[in-house]
Amino acid sequence: MQVGQSTPIKKSFPVLNMSCASCASSVESMAETVEGIIDASVNFATATVTVNFQEGHSDPSKLQKALQDIGFDILVESEEKQQEVLDEIHEKKYADLKRKTIGAIVLSLPVVVIGMFLMHIPFANEIMLVFSTPVVLWFGKDFFVNAWKQLQHKKANMDTLVALSTGIAYLFSVFNMIAMDYLMARGIEAHVYFEAAAVIIAFILLGRLLEEKAKGNTSTAIKKLMGLQPKTVLVVLPDGQEKIVPIEELMIGDTVLVKPGEKIAVDGKVINGSSYVDESMLSGEPIAVEKKEGESVYAGTINQKGSFQFKAEKVGKDTMLAHIIRMVQDAQGSKAPVQKLVDKIAGVFVPIVIGIAVITAILWAILGGDNAWVMGLISAVTVLVIACPCALGLATPTAIMVGVGKAAENGILIKDAESLQLSKNITAIVLDKTGTITEGKPKVVSEYWTVNETRVKQVLFTIERKSEHPLADAVVHHLEGYTSLRLDSFESITGKGVEAVLDGEKYLVGNPALLAAHKVSIPTELSELSASWADRAQTVIWFATDRTVLGIMAIADKVKDNSKKAIKELQAKGIEVYMMTGDNNSTAAAIAQQTGITAYRAEVLPHQKAEFVKELQAQGHVVAMVGDGINDSSALATADVSIAMGKGSDIAMDVAKMTIISSDLLKIPQAIRMSKQTVATIKQNLFWAFIYNLIGIPLAAGLLYPINGFLLNPMIAGAAMALSSVSVVSNSLRLKLKK
Repeated sequence: MQVGQSTPIKKSFPVLNMSCASCASSVESMAETVEGIIDASVNFATATVTVNFQEGHSDPSKLQKALQDIGFDILVESEEKQQEVLDEIHEKKYADLKRKTIGAIVLSLPVVVIGMFLMHIPFANEIMLVFSTPVVLWFGKDFFVNAWKQLQHKKANMDTLVALSTGIAYLFSVFNMIAMDYLMARGIEAHVYFEAAAVIIAFILLGRLLEEKAKGNTSTAIKKLMGLQPKTVLVVLPDGQEKIVPIEELMIGDTVLVKPGEKIAVDGKVINGSSYVDESMLSGEPIAVEKKEGESVYAGTINQKGSFQFKAEKVGKDTMLAHIIRMVQDAQGSKAPVQKLVDKIAGVFVPIVIGIAVITAILWAILGGDNAWVMGLISAVTVLVIACPCALGLATPTAIMVGVGKAAENGILIKDAESLQLSKNITAIVLDKTGTITEGKPKVVSEYWTVNETRVKQVLFTIERKSEHPLADAVVHHLEGYTSLRLDSFESITGKGVEAVLDGEKYLVGNPALLAAHKVSIPTELSELSASWADRAQTVIWFATDRTVLGIMAIADKVKDNSKKAIKELQAKGIEVYMMTGDNNSTAAAIAQQTGITAYRAEVLPHQKAEFVKELQAQGHVVAMVGDGINDSSALATADVSIAMGKGSDIAMDVAKMTIISSDLLKIPQAIRMSKQTVATIKQNLFWAFIYNLIGIPLAAGLLYPINGFLLNPMIAGAAMALSSVSVVSNSLRLKLKK
């Protein structure tokens, strides 16, 4: 219901008691009639409804009441408790379903044996009535209750089909049993179908039990991620005492002690001690990462041998793990474009099936000859039983759930189903250079000293520690271990470098222009060495007194170990790879040559990256943009598929539809491979779901009866219906086994 224009508030709630795709359609349409709700989207596989509320109308109680009226419910617990409560409900539901299924099967067995082989024993019909009544009216009562609630709102779902089919079979059998003598006196053979009614209920309950179990397996990724955060933490108090506190009570700024083998509870920075931490659950990388003072640690990662203290910086919903869980949940709950068509079909599926069943009964009555109305009724029951909107409803979302979950376990975060579906169509990929192809951390790669003395290196270390230039950090890191000296003076010369005086001696650190300004002569061999380094995309730092050169250093942003391999793999898939950088042309050319990239652009501004993406799109390309910085955000937003490097800026990660947590480019071909596998699985699921219904329904109606006398048994139809949903979910679960 549209009411005015204001900022919508988006909320998601778990939906209870949905049994098929038509239920999802009912929940969606009912939700949209509630005052203050702009639109609603239901994902049957994840059993969630995502609602856009108008501002000031975000109270879910009206939505809950509306859904309760048609036999459903939503969970409105706080996010922290939601999963816990949901797990309890599902465990209880599964146990209840198991009890009903076992009960229905045990009571149905004697009915089947009598109905198939012992029809002529005394009181056969009465015995079957006694055994089948609890199956239909007790173990199967939810089908009738839910169908009635749907009918009150002029809606129909899977429960409607089951209630109609088993109810008709049961009542028809009771009528034939009571009026047997009357019917036989008129030459009508009075069959009973208690076994069909009982077995259909048993099979459908068994199907739902298996489906519930299989659907639980599709969401293991979320459960694994949620299990990574410990429930309690060891806090070091200001007086040095240690105290165990629940994770909910941990505050930003608290000092947390992590012992060997323990999980890290929240995000923070190491303030004392060192260790190696297994971050594979976040990045997918198996090698443990060294953590020392000043290094960041993340919730859900596992400390190995050492122990350390860290200061909590992000707690609760703000941690990287919580962010990942939210992204995976949102992605698993989102709809792929193909799902929209399937939802429309599922929405009208049940009324169409009921219509086909009625037409079947009428045609049999007109064309069927002897016992035509009995045959017509049984065929109509079989049509109602065999039709399965569940298989259609589960085909796409289960594959999406497994695909997104598997990607998350491999360090690839996918924000929505659309980008997962679209990734397989990528024809051009634009890579940012710094932090994407390269590590984004300049390092000293070569050095040459004309005066190789400890004091000379100490002086350079001292000057670069004071400098604010990004390249100075590389020099400081390289000379780590030297001690600082006391400078007499320090001055930064824009565009050239720095001047410093120590013990009356003037020192220069910078480019050749700085040395030229002080008339420092540069030896020919150093000039040639500098030129050769520059040709390899290395920046040269000169260190001299105001009379002579003391040494030179080459600084480079190293190409990541897997970048070349990843680019080669993308090119082998027929994808055009482009590099974009704000860096100078010679550096860009050198990096392109190292990695095998044939097309690149240098010295580009952020808006030019977005324009280049548009150029490629205009040529008909499906474009993926990969970047890690704020300067990449407009290009990421423009691209068809946007991929952020997880160790980059938060803005890039927020804009992108996909995040590679480990920043390893090899994950991109892996993501494309997963996209192809997931879409192939969706197509297989939809094919089998449609084929099953297209073949099953005409067979059930008796299409082959005039040709070869074949008429489908309602019990077989019930088994086929139950297995169709299970087969679709099982096919989706095969994705987990693929490389």
